[in-house]
Amino acid sequence: MIITENLRGAGLMVLSMLLFAVNDAFIKSLGGQLQVFQTLFIRTGIVVAILALAVTWQRGWHRPDLSPKVRLVMWLRAGTEVGAAYFIVTALFNMELVNLTAILQAMPLAVTLAAYLFLGEPLGWRRLLAIAIGFVGVMLIVQPTSTGFNAFSFHAIGGVVCVTARDIFARIMGRAVSAQVMSLQAATMVLAFAFVAGWWEDWGPVPTTAWIGLVGSAAAISVGYVVSALVMRHGDIGYTAQFRYTGLLAALVLGYVFFDEWPNTLTLIGASIVVATGLFALNRERQVAKR
Repeated sequence: MIITENLRGAGLMVLSMLLFAVNDAFIKSLGGQLQVFQTLFIRTGIVVAILALAVTWQRGWHRPDLSPKVRLVMWLRAGTEVGAAYFIVTALFNMELVNLTAILQAMPLAVTLAAYLFLGEPLGWRRLLAIAIGFVGVMLIVQPTSTGFNAFSFHAIGGVVCVTARDIFARIMGRAVSAQVMSLQAATMVLAFAFVAGWWEDWGPVPTTAWIGLVGSAAAISVGYVVSALVMRHGDIGYTAQFRYTGLLAALVLGYVFFDEWPNTLTLIGASIVVATGLFALNRERQVAKR
C-alpha cells in the first residue's frame, strides 16, 4: 500500500483525536473533585514537565535560533492555545455538554475553509461534501437541544476560532520548529494562565484517587499536543480535517466501556455515517495514489 502525505496526515489526526478523547475521559473520571483551574493548572504542570524532559532529551536545553517572523507566529499560536483552553473550559462548565460538542464539530469545516482562504489550499467539492455529510452524522450523535444553548455558546464559538487559528499558524511554521518545542511553549502559556485564573477559586487538597486521573490526562494530552502539531505538516488540511470526527467516536467507545453510557439508535446511525465518510475518503486517496 502506498502511504501518501494525506494518508499519513489522516493517521496522525485519528491518533490525536483518540488521545484527546482519552484525556477527556480521565478528566471526567475526576467527578468534580477539584476546581476547574486547579485541575487545569496541575494537569498542565505535569504536561510541561513531560514536554520539557522530551525536548531536553531530544536536542539538549538551548534556545532555538529562529527568525523574528517564526517567533511571532509561535507566540500567536501559543496565544490561541490559551484562548482555546479558556473558551472551551468556561463553556464546558456553563452549558450542556451535548450542545458544546455540537458547536465544536464545526471545526473541520472551519479549518478547511481557513486553509482555503489564507493558505490557498485546494477545496474540492468531494472533500467539502464528505465533511458536510460527516457533520450530519455528528449532529445525529450529539442531538443538541435548542434549550441548552445560552450566552456561553459564544465561548464555544470562540474555542472553534482559536483552534482553527492555532492549526493555521502551525501550518505556516511548517518544520521550522519541532513539534515538542511548539507544544512546550503552548503548554507553558496555558499553565501561566491557569495559575492567574486560579486566584479566584478556592483550591483544596488533591485526593489520592484524583492523581490517577490527573497523571493519565497529562500523559495523554502531552502526546496529543505533539501529534496535533505534526498533523499540520502532512497532507492537505481539507483532507485531514474530516478525520477530526473520529474523536467523537472514540468518546462514544470510552463512555460505554468506562462509564456505562450506552448510545441510542440515532447515535449509532450517526456513528455509522461518520465511519462511512472516513472509509470513503481513505479509499479515494488510495485510488488517487495508485493512479
